[in-house]
Amino acid sequence: MPLLLEKTSNTPDAVRAPSSGIYLRAPRLKGLVTFLMVMGPGLIVMEADNDAGAVSAYTQAGAQYGTHLLWVLLLLLPITYLTQEMVARLGIATGEGHAAMIYRRFGRWWGNFSLIDLQVTNFLTLVTEFAGISLAATKLGIPPIIAVPTTAVGLIFLVTSGGYLRWERITIGLCLLDITWFVMAAVVRPHWGDVAHNSFIPTRPVGGVTSGLVFLVIAIVGTTIAPWQLFFQQSCVADKKLRFSDLKWSRLDTAVGAVFTIIVAGAMMLVGDAGFRHGITFVDPGQLAVALEAHYGPFVKTGMLLMMINAAVLGTMAISLSSAWAYGEVRGWPHSLHRGIKEAPGFYAVFVLCVGAAAGIVLIPNAPLYLIILGVQVLAGVMLPSAIVFLQLLLNDRELLGEEFVNRPWNNWANWTVVAVLFALSLVLAAQVALPSLFPAS
Repeated sequence: MPLLLEKTSNTPDAVRAPSSGIYLRAPRLKGLVTFLMVMGPGLIVMEADNDAGAVSAYTQAGAQYGTHLLWVLLLLLPITYLTQEMVARLGIATGEGHAAMIYRRFGRWWGNFSLIDLQVTNFLTLVTEFAGISLAATKLGIPPIIAVPTTAVGLIFLVTSGGYLRWERITIGLCLLDITWFVMAAVVRPHWGDVAHNSFIPTRPVGGVTSGLVFLVIAIVGTTIAPWQLFFQQSCVADKKLRFSDLKWSRLDTAVGAVFTIIVAGAMMLVGDAGFRHGITFVDPGQLAVALEAHYGPFVKTGMLLMMINAAVLGTMAISLSSAWAYGEVRGWPHSLHRGIKEAPGFYAVFVLCVGAAAGIVLIPNAPLYLIILGVQVLAGVMLPSAIVFLQLLLNDRELLGEEFVNRPWNNWANWTVVAVLFALSLVLAAQVALPSLFPAS
């Protein structure tokens, strides 16, 4: 919960944290402390989406097209913020998770549709997270039979043993480790003039519009904005028990998370661009990391592989929790990280089952791990529009939210535009699959 700050009796310009006895000057320091206490759901949901699939999609984009697709990330920045701001607003206004709200407002049929959609996409995505761990660990000389189960057990221990605040603090620390991508982007020495130009001005890559380019753009959209994010952040906000007065700080948390995530994604693309400039061909990011060692030394190789594992750990934790929260809400089970295993056995059982089953599938011999990783990102991009439609309808329900929290006209214009663009991308993907000759291969 946010820190409650009280006015002291003899210092009208100061505030005190009741449990700590620390006196704070108002209002700036009070605002900073309040933000630090509210911060978490927005940053985590954003950066956790820079998961194993994101590493694959962004580095491949850089390796195939250099810096030409950086503008796509900048275009996605306001979209990611607007989408997740609605989720935070809905969670604070209702105090309930996203799955519970869909069941309440749209009935069992649509509730089941939304929940099944979420669980299927989530589970397939979880497989990609452990696939990323397997690929990276192999390049580090660690057998997957050791790395995958060890990671699964560690994640289960973290989520089930420490309570909400401990989980949040450790997870924020894992998010901030992604600063390593900035260092690696600087080490590979991109052409900064091209970076600046291509970040703001769309340019046509060599070869023009091809099926590979269309597939990759949809994969980028799918990995930057995923359906599980809507469920995760709203449930996380409700679990943290944020209040009406916390809304502006929750918006700032979401904005900081969106900016940080897009910059990290850009850094991943720049690392991939190093492969483009050196003519490196690869099947998965682990192979790219090994190839870059010859040009930039062991730091880039080891850093990439460890950050792939970190990305997969963040993604696995957030996605599994979104599934557990959603299922617990629908079933009416206790579903909070503030509760122990004995108090919320069903909630933790769903989390453990998701993690364990996905880890087990990845250990199947000769599974096409990289194809699964990239394909799931496209699946997420296809399924995203329906999830945003539910969110948009909920945010226009005045009976549910009241005038203070309901969408404004500009929100609706922006959000329906996003939905239309996402539907268009989904149709393009369907057309590409049905008519392969629509976009030439080269």
